[in-house]
Amino acid sequence: MIDFIDAQLTDWPLARENYQALGRTERRSMQLGDLTVGIQHNPARIVSTGAKTDAKSIGERPCFLCKENRPPQQTGVDIADGWELLLNPYPIFPSHFTIVSTKHQPQEGLPLDMVAMAEKLPGHTVFFNGRRSGASCPDHLHCQAVKTHELPLMCLIERSHALKLGRVATSESLGLDMPFAFKSVIITPDIEGMSELARIESTIGKEYIYEGRINVFVWIDHNGLLRICAVPRKAHRPSCYGTGQNQRLISPGCIDMAGVLITPVKKDYDSLTEEDVRQIYGECAITPKAPCNRQPTTDSL
Repeated sequence: MIDFIDAQLTDWPLARENYQALGRTERRSMQLGDLTVGIQHNPARIVSTGAKTDAKSIGERPCFLCKENRPPQQTGVDIADGWELLLNPYPIFPSHFTIVSTKHQPQEGLPLDMVAMAEKLPGHTVFFNGRRSGASCPDHLHCQAVKTHELPLMCLIERSHALKLGRVATSESLGLDMPFAFKSVIITPDIEGMSELARIESTIGKEYIYEGRINVFVWIDHNGLLRICAVPRKAHRPSCYGTGQNQRLISPGCIDMAGVLITPVKKDYDSLTEEDVRQIYGECAITPKAPCNRQPTTDSL
């Protein structure tokens, strides 16, 4: 994948400029219970954070993920049957891919091929934004992928959810102090990963999947075990969303829920407090129950 990234940055000036700009992004961190949250000021991400996702706006613009509408410099590689890997031209991290369906279809259901994608991208986490949970292009089915070590939530799960605690756990059953609830699943070699991913909808709730109120992460950990994390959502954007004086242009997707909150606007980056971030998470995701020390179960969140 390094050769693919290098080739794209050589041939595509827009992508090259935005990846070079990553070195100038500002970042600070705060501790919310057990989750370390990074706040990143990334002006280029205003394209995604400020995207209009209403039906009228979507109907009036060409789909930028369809092959015929992409920049001529943007090339892709096949990563799974019916899926193409692209370099994301508006990156959050130095390795940031968009994985698009070769067919124009809405961002609905849960792509079971995320398992095959994760197996093709060692060291990366593949993630899916539901259409009402951070997706800036809800009219075209797609996933994304970044390096796992860049995501605080994935690192926390690997440290906290050992296989000896059971294959399935929640933030509460792991005894974690979290600003939002999640479900964590470990896939052992004797279990078929795609079928386990399909079970997420029955254990989290079909309404979350089919209403697009879900963020899902799939990755292979440092022990070679496949992992799944699901974060059920209440809202696409927090009540503070906007560009007014007392508003903030923050639209949480998977990366934000994984502990890196993206702020395209400098005043938002400078002014966010721990209380603000807790409120944003609390409005967008499910508020967890008090953590406990019981053994994990397969109960839904």
